[in-house]
Amino acid sequence: MTSEITLFVNPTAGRGRGAHAAQPAASALRAAGFSVRTVIGEDAADALRRAQEAVESGTGALIAVGGDGMASLALQAVAGTETPLGVIAVGTGNDFARTLGLPVRDPGAAGKTVADALTAGRTRAVDLGRVGKTWFGTVLASGFDSRVNDRGNRMRWPTGRFKYDLAIVAELATFKPVPYRITLDDGDVHEVDATLVAVGNGSSYGGGMRICAGADLSDGLFDITVVGDCSRTTLLKVFPRVYKGTHLDHPKVTVFRAAKVELAAAGTTAYADGEKLGELPLTARCVPGAVRVLAP
Repeated sequence: MTSEITLFVNPTAGRGRGAHAAQPAASALRAAGFSVRTVIGEDAADALRRAQEAVESGTGALIAVGGDGMASLALQAVAGTETPLGVIAVGTGNDFARTLGLPVRDPGAAGKTVADALTAGRTRAVDLGRVGKTWFGTVLASGFDSRVNDRGNRMRWPTGRFKYDLAIVAELATFKPVPYRITLDDGDVHEVDATLVAVGNGSSYGGGMRICAGADLSDGLFDITVVGDCSRTTLLKVFPRVYKGTHLDHPKVTVFRAAKVELAAAGTTAYADGEKLGELPLTARCVPGAVRVLAP
């Protein structure tokens, strides 16, 4: 492995924490004897191009500094290659890092964890989800939560997480369950009215909401959480339980496991790792051991 490491930085992550986080992360890597090169793109497309060039040129590792959006962008560059991925999680969600057991919002500690793993040659192969050419590490969301994302993304005010709190309230006032057709592994078909369907490679999204609490990054399968035709009152009662994963015991919640899932629902958008994928229908596949990660 080459001693040159690439820091892949989102300077705006976590309200500016990304730019500040790069320095202690780089210091930890240099203290371990690595040469550090920093990549910052003008926009997402430019950043991805630069990250791909670093991987193609043989960088020893790609270290994403930012939130889940930056980790997701990095996955597009390293998935299916031998280049390991490290994550310095300083965004607002950080679900991929949490799932890997990495430090969150502590760039010095995260940098040391990555440096220790590199020094020891310690990597772990984990699964990824794939839709078309797009990879994802945590959860593909559709239904109520994707509508909240759609609405929040259209709102110019307020900013930050409060915007999505308001979007939740607005969606609750009008939302109705959507007819879904869910096809598992090309055979098992379920036609249900669902409030949401979440396809979990990892267990959580949205900053620790354990929507697919039993998901395992190394079993080659998705956990698919289906929340049925809830009333608004039931949804409000069940929703807080998602942070502990205890919502899975509710009679309106069903979990399937499959290596491939096709989702179809009219007028419904899908997001993966918090990034918009597009309208359903779509097919997601779980790809075993698709990326090597630097983790404890």
